[in-house]
Amino acid sequence: MIEGVKKTPTPIAGLMLALAAAGNLMASYGMGIRNLFGMVSFIIFVFIVAKNFMNPDSLKEDLKNPVVASVVPTFFMGGMVLSTYAKPYIGGGAFVVWGVFVMLHLFMMVFYTKRFLMDFKIKKIFPSIFVVYVGIVVASVTAPAYGMQGLGKALFWFGLISYLVLLPIAGYRAIKVKGIPEPALPTLVIFAAPASLCLAGYMSSFPEKSVSMVIFLTTLSLIMYLIVLALLPKLLKVKFYPSYSAFTFPLVISAIAMKMTNGYLKAVWKSNALEGIVKFQEAISVTAVLYVLFCFVQFLFVKRRAVTEKA
Repeated sequence: MIEGVKKTPTPIAGLMLALAAAGNLMASYGMGIRNLFGMVSFIIFVFIVAKNFMNPDSLKEDLKNPVVASVVPTFFMGGMVLSTYAKPYIGGGAFVVWGVFVMLHLFMMVFYTKRFLMDFKIKKIFPSIFVVYVGIVVASVTAPAYGMQGLGKALFWFGLISYLVLLPIAGYRAIKVKGIPEPALPTLVIFAAPASLCLAGYMSSFPEKSVSMVIFLTTLSLIMYLIVLALLPKLLKVKFYPSYSAFTFPLVISAIAMKMTNGYLKAVWKSNALEGIVKFQEAISVTAVLYVLFCFVQFLFVKRRAVTEKA
């Protein structure tokens, strides 16, 4: 177990986030399922904290890498989501936890900007840059749990504007410049996340919704999802790296956003047009999360045990 903790890579935080989010996605099928996903997410949370407590220098090294540094905020995003699981048990303490993770994400945004963007080099830009600047919209999704819709709205607008600014830059990096190293290739899946996250944030923090905004974000979300879906077969042929975490949250948040939108359409227009898409995305996202969880379990424990037994 200790060896597994020591091997815990920072990017696993993306899986932690995805598991917590997947629990909310699957809550309509039973709270037991939600709590199971949340429990596994919390175990990974503990592993990450323990690893950095035992070896704080590893985080310092991670923060020097533009890819790994840009996925560090998934830990804070996951913390925001997990705080909503804890709310029934710790009450106001959950709001404090949520607020701390929101502040840490904002701090990381400043750090990343100073470290990697002030000395701008296109080859240091990866799709994971969306995590830094658009990932904060997770606060918009979770804000209603704490009556913080005002902050949720502000962070939604920040995330949406950041997304629209970064999309052509990240797209140019991936399509024209190319040369993304193999260990970072799974981060291409992150292209599916920002539009869907903004859609989920909008649905959560805005009681009165603009039909135009809903249509715009839903259309963009579906387009990016289809692009990533087309890339998945090729990307899944890449051997396992901790960046496999990128296969999870983008697919989960896409399903969450579409499920929210379908609920909105049912309430406003009595339409069930997205039901089939929702079911498909739920199946794909849960399969991806369980597959990546299996890969990480093998990486952290099974391979180590096999080597030990051979010795």
